[in-house]
Amino acid sequence: MNRFTSLAALALAAPLVAHAQAAPPSLAPDGTLVDVVAEGVATRIPDIATIRAGVVTQGETAATALAANAQQMTRVLAALKAAGIADRDIQTASITLNPQYRYAENAPPVITGYQASNTVSVTFRDIATSGAILDALVAQGANQINGPDLSIDAIETAQDAARVDAVKRARARADLYARALGMRVERIVSLSESGGSGGSAPVRMMARMEAKAPTPVAAGEQEVRVSVRVRFLLR
Repeated sequence: MNRFTSLAALALAAPLVAHAQAAPPSLAPDGTLVDVVAEGVATRIPDIATIRAGVVTQGETAATALAANAQQMTRVLAALKAAGIADRDIQTASITLNPQYRYAENAPPVITGYQASNTVSVTFRDIATSGAILDALVAQGANQINGPDLSIDAIETAQDAARVDAVKRARARADLYARALGMRVERIVSLSESGGSGGSAPVRMMARMEAKAPTPVAAGEQEVRVSVRVRFLLR
């Protein structure tokens, strides 16, 4: 008679750990194998904010639209530098120049002027000051703001914490199966990672043209998740 116990009935058992799944077990020459998929979670407070700030101007000619745009964008960039934003955290994202048309019935469109746009991507490494800086940008001519996108600077450290949590959850599931069978977990046979998520949370906001108090930016919390598949040997 085979001295190993089948675990097939355990595949119908309710999961012990949230977000974890167990694959049907199999027999090994010296014991019973069980595969467990578990998801680990690490919670962190975002410490980086990225926004896009731009200047949109109009002009009767392409040259006047671009000249007005350059003048306003120069003030915006100066405000960023004055706020202590490093050069590496300011990057041009897009520059556009488009004609503006007037449309009439049964007549070809007529160019009435030009619209110029210049947008920069700005990384704030102190989220607490980002609201006040956004208001300063608006005061210096920025009339288009998108963001912020909040993220975690030390994302790899957070992912490692989620990995540890995932392995603990997988081991707890394996121990549950072993206790139900009157067995014990002998060792881990194999482990693989199936990817993770989290680390950034986009938030959209509109620029206020007349700010009487700093624009509030709340960091909140973010979850970093990592899933692992672990094969255990039970005896």
